[in-house]
Amino acid sequence: MEEHFILRVPPSLAERLERVLSENPSSSDDLDIDLSFLEDGRTGSFKIGNETFPAALLDMPCVLESYKTYDDSVLIKTADIGQMIMVREEKDPAPESIEYRHGFTPPMRDARKRRFRREPDLNPGLVSKVEQDLISIMAGGTAQDVDVEVVEQEEDADDEEPILPPPNPPSSGPKKEADDGPSNQHEKSDSEDED
Repeated sequence: MEEHFILRVPPSLAERLERVLSENPSSSDDLDIDLSFLEDGRTGSFKIGNETFPAALLDMPCVLESYKTYDDSVLIKTADIGQMIMVREEKDPAPESIEYRHGFTPPMRDARKRRFRREPDLNPGLVSKVEQDLISIMAGGTAQDVDVEVVEQEEDADDEEPILPPPNPPSSGPKKEADDGPSNQHEKSDSEDED
């Protein structure tokens, strides 16, 4: 796979980069492009011509897959993109954390808060105990440290109506007369005789 990243720049800088990439720079100074990071690997600077802009490497809330095509019908996956380099103007505020809260498209706006729930805080000891109890139950045993209480329902003959057996369901076939002989004999079909 190839290595890809998203480079997000301010609109004024985007026009200059587009001219450089289309090989029509407005000045020869624009041909000098440099991206460098400090020791922390998260903050750095983006230089185009004689101007320097602050940059930051941010983690995205989701992974973006990039594809390319040679014939406009078959897509070939080229990379998974999980980080973005955000270049900003000097006057713009720096990102608050290393995780960017929005995705790449409008439906993923504020995705960290709206789409991804916080993992529940689980006690590892409790998880281990429940796991051992489940293994014991599946093996035919019982769970440990469990109190079992058997409760019997009290019957009060005066308050309850007697339970009658359900009526016999009607048969789906034609009714047989009592003179036809035993009704529970199985008659063999021609196909069963051949087997």
